[in-house]
Amino acid sequence: MSTEPIRFYNRYTGEIEQEKILGEKYLRWIYGTTLGRVGLHVLVKRAIFSKLLGAMKNSRKSAETIPAFIEEYGINTEEIEKPLEEFTCFNDFFYRKLKPGARPLAEGNVVVLPADGRHMGWQDAATMQGAFVKGQKFDLPALLGSEELAEKYEHGTVVLSRLCPVDYHRFHFVAEGTPEPALRIPGPLASVSPYCLRSKLAWLWTNKRELTVLHTERVGDVLQLAVGATGVGAIYQTYEAGKPVAMGAEQGYFGFGGSTVMTFFEPGRIELAEDISRNTAECRETFARQGDLLGKVAAN
Repeated sequence: MSTEPIRFYNRYTGEIEQEKILGEKYLRWIYGTTLGRVGLHVLVKRAIFSKLLGAMKNSRKSAETIPAFIEEYGINTEEIEKPLEEFTCFNDFFYRKLKPGARPLAEGNVVVLPADGRHMGWQDAATMQGAFVKGQKFDLPALLGSEELAEKYEHGTVVLSRLCPVDYHRFHFVAEGTPEPALRIPGPLASVSPYCLRSKLAWLWTNKRELTVLHTERVGDVLQLAVGATGVGAIYQTYEAGKPVAMGAEQGYFGFGGSTVMTFFEPGRIELAEDISRNTAECRETFARQGDLLGKVAAN
């Protein structure tokens, strides 16, 4: 496993910054040593481990760790919907809601990012390679759990949004439309940190995930794929299938742990944001918040 620091482009500062990683030394040991990889296979990636970790983060005692977490990772408490003293456990804080207007939507004929996080994107899915490290390629049929969908989106636009444990952990619809019920695809729960994905990108298409098809008028059918990870014992979908949603409406949230949302557009429907495209070509993520620009709707 590569031990190079994880650096990303911050859309708001215009600078290349280094990520501060929760549990970094443990990730290095688990995914970077022989003994750690044995532990990964025997316990860490299995559902029971995430259930136990989730139980800890759901305990009332865990609420005592919230202030230290906020201080260490610089969480903006001004945008949180309810007072800190009302959180009953760490997980309650982890998937906190934000105040109305905390994530304004990009304006114009656009689609927006589904989550706070570090984003990579490819205008043509057939060129998806070099994610986190050069040479690794995506297995689209395995990722989507469908040869038919893989063929339909083979040359579509794809955005990978990686949520760190310090991020706002609710995810949202990238456009207005009508969503289908989420399709559950079972799998283990390995980490999706770049430290891990640099050595094995396949965690993205073997981990537990849920796929939602969003039918839209402006950009056709959009796929939104929520990928679980270590510590994420469940993916919670909060939308109502078959009921129209607005762009930026909440789709769901993750329990404790790092997570990923991948968004797939039909070919020729959108023009990917320039900074995401440019940084992805350099194997670098772009930090941006939910509701900010993902791309512009392509002219017909």
